[in-house]
Amino acid sequence: MKRFVASALAALMLLTVFASAAMADDNNTTSAASTVEIRGPVYNGSSLTDILANSAYGNGTSITMDANKFAAFYYDIDDNVTTESLTIKNVAGTSGRTIGENGLVYKTTIGNAEYQYDDWGNYSVIGFFADKYIPLKSNSADKLAKLVLDSDDKYTLKTGDSLDLGDGYSLQAKQVDVDGNKVWLEFDKDGEYVDDEIVSTDTGDHTWTCKVDDVQGEDDVPVLKVHVNQVFQGAVDSIAQIDAIWLIDYANAIKINSDDEFGKLNDVSINGPTITISNDDTFSLTKDSDQEIGQGLYFKVADSNDLRFYAYKQQTTSGTYDVRGTVVSGTKSYTWTSDNFAGFFYDLKKNVGTETMSVSGVNGRTIPKNGLKYSTTISKVDYDADDVFNGTYPVLGFFAQKYVPLKSTDASKLAKLVLDSDDKYTLKTGDSLDLGDGYSLQAKQVDVDGNKVWLEFDKDGEYVDDEIVSTDTGDHIWTCKVDDVQGEDDVPVLKVHVNQVFQGAVDSIAQIDGLWLIDYANARKIESDDEFGKLNDVSLNGASINISNDDTFSLTKDSDQEIGEGMYFKIADSNDLRYYPYVEQTIGNGTTTTTLSNTSIDNTTATDNMSVTTPVVNNTEETQDVNASAPTNMETPVTPEPAAANNTTETKSSAPGFEIVPAIFGLLSVFYIVRKNR
Repeated sequence: MKRFVASALAALMLLTVFASAAMADDNNTTSAASTVEIRGPVYNGSSLTDILANSAYGNGTSITMDANKFAAFYYDIDDNVTTESLTIKNVAGTSGRTIGENGLVYKTTIGNAEYQYDDWGNYSVIGFFADKYIPLKSNSADKLAKLVLDSDDKYTLKTGDSLDLGDGYSLQAKQVDVDGNKVWLEFDKDGEYVDDEIVSTDTGDHTWTCKVDDVQGEDDVPVLKVHVNQVFQGAVDSIAQIDAIWLIDYANAIKINSDDEFGKLNDVSINGPTITISNDDTFSLTKDSDQEIGQGLYFKVADSNDLRFYAYKQQTTSGTYDVRGTVVSGTKSYTWTSDNFAGFFYDLKKNVGTETMSVSGVNGRTIPKNGLKYSTTISKVDYDADDVFNGTYPVLGFFAQKYVPLKSTDASKLAKLVLDSDDKYTLKTGDSLDLGDGYSLQAKQVDVDGNKVWLEFDKDGEYVDDEIVSTDTGDHIWTCKVDDVQGEDDVPVLKVHVNQVFQGAVDSIAQIDGLWLIDYANARKIESDDEFGKLNDVSLNGASINISNDDTFSLTKDSDQEIGEGMYFKIADSNDLRYYPYVEQTIGNGTTTTTLSNTSIDNTTATDNMSVTTPVVNNTEETQDVNASAPTNMETPVTPEPAAANNTTETKSSAPGFEIVPAIFGLLSVFYIVRKNR
C-alpha cells in the first residue's frame, strides 16, 4: 500500500514538472535584430544600355548618385557638404544586366565642415561607404577615424563627475581650483587614462585640444576638443560647465590600402584627398537579388523582366536614422515622389509608389496657403508569397508608412501591414508562431491521417478565430475575415498557406510557407476635418487622399518643422534657403546619448529592446487535456464566437497541460479503490 501511494505521488510530481515546463516554454521567444534600409533613386529600363542612354537619369553615357540623390551618403546640410558619389558608366562589356570592368565607380573626396561650436572654425570630413569619417591628415584620405561626437550642448560637471562621451570614451572633472577659474580634466578610454589638462577660463580660448601619438602611424593627431564655458567654486560644490565637445574614435582608426577589396569594388586608387574604387571584374544585376557593392552598400534588383534597381545602405547599428528626400535649394517649386524621397512607400517588384508631396510659391522662407500639397492613391502589389497567394492586394503609403485599405476603392479606412512573408515555418502541435504586434498563430492539432491541421488565430493571447486547413484538397489557404473593423464586415485580416502536414510517430507537424496579416485591431479612419501637423486641409476622394496647408508654413533657419505624422522638413543653418523632407527610423533603443555619472565608468553592455520583425516559433510542449472535447479525425470543432476588432473577450488558458493532472489522479484513485476492495 505504501509503495503504491509513493508511486502515485511520484507520478503526480513528474506530471506537474512536465506541465510546468510546457507553460514556461510557452513564453520562450527570440528576437531578430532590426535593420533600416536607406535607398537611392530608382532606375528603370529594358537594359543597362537603355537606362544609361536615358537623359532623365544622367548625361546619356553614365548615371551618378551623390548625396543629393542618395539619402544614405554623408551630407551636411548646414555647409552643403557632400563627398561621395557612385557612378555607372557605359564602358566596354556593359550591356543587358552586366556592368563592364571598371564601369562601377565609387569616389569620395575630403571636404570641410564647421564644428557645432562655431568659434572652432572648420574640420576635415569624408564620407566612406555612407559613414562619416575624419581623415587623420587633412590632405590624405587613406587614414580615417569615425566621428563620435560634435556637440555644442551644455554639460555641468561637479568634481569627480564622469561624462560618458560614447564608444568607451569619457571625460572626468578631477578638481576645480580654489579661485574658481581653472578645472583639471582627465580623458579616458575604456576606463584607462589617456591624457589630462588644466583648462583656464580667465585666459586663452578656454579650449583643450587633446593630441595623441601613433594613430595609424601618425603623431600629434587631434582626437578631442573641449571648451570650458565657466568654472565655479562654491561653498558646497565645485563646478565646471562645458559647452562644446568634439571627439573621434582614434582607437579604431582604419587605413585604406591600394590592395584592399570592398565587396565587388576591388580596384582601389588613393590620390591625396581622394579615394576612387571600381570593379576589376564584371558586375551582374541579377533579377530578384540583392548584390553587395561593398561595406554594406547594395543594389536591390526587381523580380521583373525589365531591369529595375536602386542602391541602398543597410544600417544595422542601434540608433535613429533620418531617411530623407532630395535637397531643395532656394524658392523653386519641387515635387517629391518615391523615386526621390527614400521615406515614401515603394514596391520595387511592381514599380508602385502611391505618395507625392509638392511645394510651390515659396516667398523668402514662407510657403503660402495651399503651397504644400500631399497626396496618396491606392494601388495594388503582389503578395510576397505570390506563388501560393494568387493575385494582388491593395496598398497605400500614408505619411511614409505602409497601410492596407479595408476596401480597395476607399482610402479613408486603413490598417498597417504587419506581415507579408513567403518564409517557411514548421509548427509542431501546440507551437505558437509570434506574428508581431500581439498577433499569434497556433497549431492546435494535426489529424491522424496527416493531411489536415487545426489552426487558431489570437490577438494579445485572446481567441479571434480558428480553422481546419486541408492539404489534400482546395488551395490549402485559410483567409480569416473579421467583422466590425471601423464599421466594415468580412474584412480579410489574415491569410495562411499550409504547404504540408505530417503525422509522425513522435511529432505532428504543419509547414506554413505563406503569411499575410494586417493590424486590424488598430485600424484608423481618416476624416475630412482631421489635421496632420501643418497639413490640415483634408480632401477624401474614393481611392485618394489629398491634404494641403490651410495656413502659411515657415521654413525657419536651423530648424526641424513637422509636416505631419512624423514627417519633417530639415532646414539648414544658413542664410541661403536649403531644406529636405525626412522621416525617422529607429533600430533598438535609438540614438546613443551622452550621459553624466557621479560614479566610476560602467563597462557593462546594455541590452536593446529590439522590436521583433520576423515571426518566431514558441515551442510549447503542451500536454492536451484528456477530458477536453477535441475533434475526432479533425471534424469541425465547436468554437466560440470570433472576437471583433478591439473587442476580444475570450482568454486562452495560461497554464496548458495542467488539466491532465486531476485526470491521472482520478484514474490512480479508481485503481487504488479497486485494489483495496480485493
